[in-house]
Amino acid sequence: MADIGTLKNTAKTIRADILKMTSAAGSGHPGGSLSATDIITALYFYKLKHNPKNPDWPDRDRFVLSKGHAAPALYSALARSGYFSASELKTLRKVGSMLQGHPEKEFCVGVEASTGPLGQGLSYANGIALAGRIDKKKYNVYVLMGDGEIQEGQIWEAAMSSAQFKLDNVIGILDNNGLQIDGFNDNIMSVKPIKEKWEAFGWHVIEIDGHDMKQIVDALDKADTIKGPVLILAHTIKGKGVSFMENQVGWHGKAANEEELKEALKELQ
Repeated sequence: MADIGTLKNTAKTIRADILKMTSAAGSGHPGGSLSATDIITALYFYKLKHNPKNPDWPDRDRFVLSKGHAAPALYSALARSGYFSASELKTLRKVGSMLQGHPEKEFCVGVEASTGPLGQGLSYANGIALAGRIDKKKYNVYVLMGDGEIQEGQIWEAAMSSAQFKLDNVIGILDNNGLQIDGFNDNIMSVKPIKEKWEAFGWHVIEIDGHDMKQIVDALDKADTIKGPVLILAHTIKGKGVSFMENQVGWHGKAANEEELKEALKELQ
């Protein structure tokens, strides 16, 4: 049974971590990290079968952050769930840090896939899922994609493959915040209608408010009961939780300065 209140409080902690670590680095991607925070929180603190004391446990569920620029949210979740000390978070983007600007599997314990170039995460997830089938493992593979990212053709090749191979153990999650680095998706390359496109590619789609923790938890549970690949279409807000960042494309890849950080942390409290 999910403790929704505790999950919400954990999400607040992760949001604060994102703001502090990107501000300390003077760079990073707070907007898309904040939009994905509630989803990543529900995964690491409710749904995933994982063991921080045994990161390579063969039967663990896998999480692939296809939108790799949201790495601060992932790093915070890993630290707060026990993979490494939270004190490491302040080293984000520093030379020699295990917390690179995008997730690096060889550097950071708990990271399942090195991501950054957009469009590749679902293909990677399919490979892990097929390996699990061959090895007769029961793990699930969760892959978080960005809505701007699904402009990439490789996503749709991978989507066809998931359906073709009937990958019951692949659960896609789409962080649908409507913005990408250059502006609104609709003005650059519309990805609508999202639900109908994924259904046409053979996926079952569950549509939710990506900031409603109860809806996120329920969707993750429902995905377990469905045959074939599932997409959780999560409607989100870029910069969620900080009023002056919300729905503002300028915060895609800009860190808060000292005064902005104080104001943002005050809002979160």
